[in-house]
Amino acid sequence: NRFQELIVDIPVEHIELAEEVISYAQMRTGKKLNDMIYITLVDHIYTSIIRFLDGITVRNPLLWETRRFYPDQFAIGMKALDMIEERFKVRLPEDEAGFIALHLANAAMDEENLQDIYQITKVMQEIVNIVKYRFHIEFNEDSVYYYRFITHLKFFAQRLISGKTYEDNSNNDLLQMVKSQYKNSYDCVKRIGSFLFKKYHYQLSGEEELYLTIHIESVIYRSGS
Repeated sequence: NRFQELIVDIPVEHIELAEEVISYAQMRTGKKLNDMIYITLVDHIYTSIIRFLDGITVRNPLLWETRRFYPDQFAIGMKALDMIEERFKVRLPEDEAGFIALHLANAAMDEENLQDIYQITKVMQEIVNIVKYRFHIEFNEDSVYYYRFITHLKFFAQRLISGKTYEDNSNNDLLQMVKSQYKNSYDCVKRIGSFLFKKYHYQLSGEEELYLTIHIESVIYRSGS
């Protein structure tokens, strides 16, 4: 019903283009997207073109993070800009590729509220910044350890936003060993935990401390960052 209401006001060419972008995204990523993408992406592409033609451009505050945290979706977003330009002779700014990427990432996570993906990305960036400033480094984004770290942060941030905590007391001995062997990384995790508690009232579990410490140790000392 929502889709039927939407297409009353949107030209069929915009709907067809959005469907082409969605098909391309599913083919490239191999992931099925939530059906809500047919509403959210159609509406976004149409309104972004209309805004641009009216001389209005919207800055994407998460463009930098989106490009790094969702590189596949961002590449699809850039391809979508090419498709829009070819079809409508309008070149939208790169910010719009970031918005499209977030819509796609949101649909892949099976979330219906785009605000969730914005918040997830924001939490990820806050944690990344704490690690960067603690160790005074720039990450090697081509490293497999960086990819694993970012993937872990995505799922962690999802849990934080949904208010879920992962707790498994079976690894207490391992946590004690990791705290002893990876002191710098564990110190960084304690800083992260303090920040998350103050800002989000989220308490890191021992299990979350364990895996964050291991991932930070790897991304800092093994990836050539």
